[in-house]
Amino acid sequence: QVQLVESGGGLVQAGGSRRLSCAASGVIFSIDVMAWYRQAPGKQRELVATITTAGVANYGDSVKGRFTISRDNAKNTVYLQMNSLKPEDTAVYYCNRRNVLTKVQSWGQGTQVTVSS
Repeated sequence: QVQLVESGGGLVQAGGSRRLSCAASGVIFSIDVMAWYRQAPGKQRELVATITTAGVANYGDSVKGRFTISRDNAKNTVYLQMNSLKPEDTAVYYCNRRNVLTKVQSWGQGTQVTVSS
């Protein structure tokens, strides 16, 4: 059974930093593309960052230069380091995995990040 468990959310002041973690189980993590999405109230879910099996990262325009995605295949974990946080970064952040062979996706339950001004 595939399970993605996010952690690290919470309340942070604008300009601060936060690191999210997503631990995966029930998958062959090393062949999964991992990603972080977020959804703010009243808005559509948007892509924050992706990281390939080779460790190549891509970012949404709104977080480029502030957020860093990384993965530790030995720990089956993907991280999202968020720096210079802004109130508009407030959202529920979701971990996503996609198997590169089958294209099957899974989602975590989400973790709330609230940035106060």
